[in-house]
Amino acid sequence: MIALSLAEIAALVGGQSYDIPDPAVRITGPVVTDSREVRPGALFTAFDGERVDGHDYAEAAVRSGAVAVLATRPVGVPAIVVDDVTAALGALARHVVERLGTTTVALTGSAGKTSTKDLIAQLLERKGPTVYPEGNLNNEIGLPLTALRADESTEHLVLEMGARYVGDIRYLTGLVPPRIGLVLNVGSAHVGEFGSREKIAEAKGELVEALPAAADGGIALLNADDPLVRAMASRTRARVVFYGESAAAAIRAENVRLTPQGQPAFTLHTPTGCAEVTMRLYGEHHVSNALAAAAVAHELGLSVDEIALALSEAGTLSRWRMEVTERPDGVTIVNDAYNANPESMRAALRALVAMGHGAQSRGGRTWAVLGLMAELGDEALAEHDAVGRLAVRLNVSKLVAVGGREASWLQLGAYNEGSWGEESVHVSDARAAIDLLRRELRPGDVVLVKASRSVGLERVAEALLTDASAAHGQGAGR
Repeated sequence: MIALSLAEIAALVGGQSYDIPDPAVRITGPVVTDSREVRPGALFTAFDGERVDGHDYAEAAVRSGAVAVLATRPVGVPAIVVDDVTAALGALARHVVERLGTTTVALTGSAGKTSTKDLIAQLLERKGPTVYPEGNLNNEIGLPLTALRADESTEHLVLEMGARYVGDIRYLTGLVPPRIGLVLNVGSAHVGEFGSREKIAEAKGELVEALPAAADGGIALLNADDPLVRAMASRTRARVVFYGESAAAAIRAENVRLTPQGQPAFTLHTPTGCAEVTMRLYGEHHVSNALAAAAVAHELGLSVDEIALALSEAGTLSRWRMEVTERPDGVTIVNDAYNANPESMRAALRALVAMGHGAQSRGGRTWAVLGLMAELGDEALAEHDAVGRLAVRLNVSKLVAVGGREASWLQLGAYNEGSWGEESVHVSDARAAIDLLRRELRPGDVVLVKASRSVGLERVAEALLTDASAAHGQGAGR
């Protein structure tokens, strides 16, 4: 963050100073919400959460080097006291970004936000210093925390915007107004809360409504392959640029294919030329993510060759998103357990099958270890059933449905599609899945692990990788 005095911060957020001996002392470190992340010069923000009250950690934060605490009550150490810490954090972020004048890029969508954000960051860093969210900090707290990491050297600020209700993105764009807005897709994630895809589109489109007019540099980047996103062109004053596989897209992919390892390759077309891309990531769904990132980079001045090279070299920056690890015994673990919705489930299953083609020729099998897709509302039964059926249609060797009622719907869908015997099985929890896989896996198998974050299926992937590491270490010591 740019250095600001405690007096400046108090004025910006409308706060009262308590126990501050010298209001001219400046914040020179990060703004944090976790006292364990405090570094010298930091500002610690104390949130009163459902399980933990940050005010209880104020003294420890100051002992660790925090200059002061942003709080809702005096805490016995230097503090700026406000009525609402979230609102104060947002006000501080807006001031910092306005003062810096950096180029702000915001993106939203039902699926692929974090993966696309990671790609955008890796492209833009080739042009200049870029700040982007760690993980998926995309709400009213995470977004300003990301923005406050920007300083005088920052050229690009990339922000991910999530929404659970109509109005959420409008609020976020009010905190840090973007110049470039990117909408990826409108899917079924959170349809249980919104009620329909049309309502989701209404919420996601708030991003392009907030952009500056074209004459003022506003740019709306829209997915031409998604009708609900394409229709958002009428909701913005910004210049509209389409990307996708559609022939009408200015940034598009042609000759899309998968390598034998399941990695996407395509010809990237832009208004300034074309180039070949072969990605290190896994799954055809990354083509759309790559095109979205390419659209941002093209608008900010990267050449088509620079974009193609960066996309071909880009890796995964965020945990548990198609993390591919091959064990010493030849079993491949694909940890995609951070989150799940019907669209990402289908994409992950297709990626699993593509990765398994080579393995099957050597006697290996494909395993889909799947769990709950949350927040689907009335569509939950149909969507879980459809994913189970798809696993059979794609000829996935083994389906392991993990968890309660929704997982049973996955297994039932597979059974009704023609899976019987040991081809699909329903187990109660992650431990049962681990025990099953430990007994059954053999060299050459490829295992996909995926569910909504609340299920915690990353424990399955981590256990299987820990087993292999321990066995390899014992072998090396003999």
